[in-house]
Amino acid sequence: MTLSPEQDTPVPSTTPISIREMTIDDIAPVYHLGESLFTSDLYPYLYRTWDEWEVIGLYNTDPEYCLVAEADGHQIAGFILGTVISKAPWVYGYIIWLGVATNFQRRGVADKLVDKIVERMIEEGARFLLVDTDPANIPAVKFFARKGFGNPRKHIFLSMNLGKHEYYGRLIAYERDKAERVRSRARHRP
Repeated sequence: MTLSPEQDTPVPSTTPISIREMTIDDIAPVYHLGESLFTSDLYPYLYRTWDEWEVIGLYNTDPEYCLVAEADGHQIAGFILGTVISKAPWVYGYIIWLGVATNFQRRGVADKLVDKIVERMIEEGARFLLVDTDPANIPAVKFFARKGFGNPRKHIFLSMNLGKHEYYGRLIAYERDKAERVRSRARHRP
């Protein structure tokens, strides 16, 4: 996948970055930025769950935990999407997505986003903050460790090829027979 033009443009390292709540006008740019970052070739486990409904759903349910990093007051440099989970006796914060445009990486944008969401989670009463990432995403693992996250556990993702399942074969045979019956009836009509 190619990068969007905004991500190909070099940005001076002195460009000021501000963190603010995401607005409805940010939904599409945030989605497209995530789409350019969470690609199937780099991070298949992130790619499979990133879609426009992730952004829209979190914006609708947890707007105070949907933040963007803005450069020069107009360009989205990054985003963070989170939520709060209340399970007695604790309140947990959960960072669901964090993305920074490639031309803004290694400039403290992710630090600012995480720091701001940490403040909001603490204000909400969260005692723990959770985050997960693809284990192959070593830069993210190192970043979160540097930010104070610990006790890492690896995800185990399992898959099943449904094309080899017995029911799938029967369903295909049924649909094939049904189509043949329809064609046969059409041939016998006057």
